[in-house]
Order: sequence, then structure tokens, then C-alpha cells
Amino acid sequence: MRAARGHAPASPRTAALRLLARRDYSRAELAARLRARGVPAPEIDALLEDFERLGYLSDERYAHAVVAQRAGRLASRAIARDLREKGIAADTAREALAPLAQRDELVDAMALWRRRFGQPPIDAREKGRQVRFLVARGFSASVAFRVLRAAGVRGDEDFD
Repeated sequence: MRAARGHAPASPRTAALRLLARRDYSRAELAARLRARGVPAPEIDALLEDFERLGYLSDERYAHAVVAQRAGRLASRAIARDLREKGIAADTAREALAPLAQRDELVDAMALWRRRFGQPPIDAREKGRQVRFLVARGFSASVAFRVLRAAGVRGDEDFD
């Protein structure tokens, strides 16, 4: 943390608490933040163990929060990738993603497409943009094309 003018820098514990007061972090993410502040690894490990014991830090809680926040806006495989990038263990991610297994990916993609576009593309360029939008959010290309077909676009249409 930055020290205020004339004040000593915050202790690693205070810095970590300030970070956690703003939002949840995964253990790996918080450790990286503390390493960037120059906190030695043994001190980080001890601090994170203490925070987990006190309930201030939980990869399970973090994973469930990420899934709840991103469900409906991203496909489950995109959410899984994000969790992996944040250092969440595979079994923890699988448990957090379990409720999404009951959802129909096509229905989610269609709802997202309707919110963003709402009408079929008028030309090939717009069709590509709509497909890329869905693919960038973790939906497969086949699901993206199925969404457009359901919206009335044929795959062999010749846009002039």
C-alpha cells in the first residue's frame, strides 16, 4: 500500500486487509499482490494461513462468487478458464461450476445475444461480429451459429 505523506508504509497484514475489504481475492491472487509489495514469501504464507483460518480468505467462497457474478454473461468454460487463471484448484472450480451444468448453454447464449443485439445481422460483417461476440464469451462457434439460425439467419445466406 502507498504510505500517506509522513506515515510509515502499511504492514503486510494491514495491506492485505485493505485489499480484502474492497473485494474477495483468491489465495494465489492475494499472494501475488503481496509479493508485488515486496513481502517475503514465508510471511505471505503465514499471513494467508491465518486469514483462511479466520475466514477472511476462502478460495471456495471466491469461486462461488465469480460463478454467480458471471453466469449468464459468460459460458461455463470461460468462467472455468477465469478461475484457473486466478489460481483456483480444479476440484474447487468444478464444485463452484456444478450449478451451471444444469443450464442449457444454447438458452444462455440466446439470451445474451438478445440483450446485446436483438435482431439478425444485416450483412456478413455484422454476422461475423455477432458470432465473435458469443465466441469471446466462451460459447462454441457451433452454439453461436445455432443462435443465429434460431434468430432466422441461414448459414448459406448471401448478404449483398
